[in-house]
Amino acid sequence: MRGAMFPAMPELPEVETVCRGLSEALVDRRLVRVETFRADLRRPFPPDFAERLRNRRVTRIDRRAKYICAVLDDGWVWLVHLGMSGRMLVGPVDGTPPGRHDHVRLETDDGRRVLYHDPRRFGLMDLVPAADLAAHPLLAGLGPEPLDDAFTTAVLLRAFAGKVTPVKTALLDQTVVAGIGNIYACEALYRAGIRPDRDAGDLPRRQVDRLVSAIKDVLTEAIAVGGSSLRDHRRPDGELGYFQHSFAVYGREGEPCPKCGCGEGVRRMGQSGRSTFYCRRQQR
Repeated sequence: MRGAMFPAMPELPEVETVCRGLSEALVDRRLVRVETFRADLRRPFPPDFAERLRNRRVTRIDRRAKYICAVLDDGWVWLVHLGMSGRMLVGPVDGTPPGRHDHVRLETDDGRRVLYHDPRRFGLMDLVPAADLAAHPLLAGLGPEPLDDAFTTAVLLRAFAGKVTPVKTALLDQTVVAGIGNIYACEALYRAGIRPDRDAGDLPRRQVDRLVSAIKDVLTEAIAVGGSSLRDHRRPDGELGYFQHSFAVYGREGEPCPKCGCGEGVRRMGQSGRSTFYCRRQQR
């Protein structure tokens, strides 16, 4: 599949998959050992990061947009962003020394190990008081969660109102809707039958209604199979996600459209520095 040529930052389904895997390993467990093997990722670790995590119990793990939020028993939240290439890998404590790109290691009171692996080091970690999480600079301006019941046609219509930017670009704006990236924007627009270069503010209600349904469907289906593994994404158990095998357009330039089988095939255009894939006949 040609999509493997395009590196992709983990989007909502990939991060949700990681959250679910971490929940199985960490919730109700005490962190008996925490080590960092460098001083920073994209930004420095918080002061005394490892010491502040050590002996804390994880009470739950939430997701906000593309961020992992591990709630601790002392009222703080361990906030994680995976960047482009970050992975959280769960396994047994086995004494294996950290590899070159292993930057954080945690061990739990039941003998499991969580390793943060990030070759590009675009990820980040922070510690935030739970009461202040929503106001954190990385989270404060985020739009609604697309899988929440509160994300409706009316909400997206209001967010699109007056926008002269292409609808694909608007979907990537995290203040409009949280967690959607290049892959799932392409796939949702294809399912909704909307050209990615249409002005967001010009879409009629019926098309926005189809788009909301398509966003929810494509994200739900992707989560069910562990997200999309193009280059770096792995589930915490080390297995690949499988949604890349269900792509209709992403990375499939020149291939037949799976709906209309048109001779033109899937096309690619550049938008805001990203590759956008679509079918000119299927999407209007």
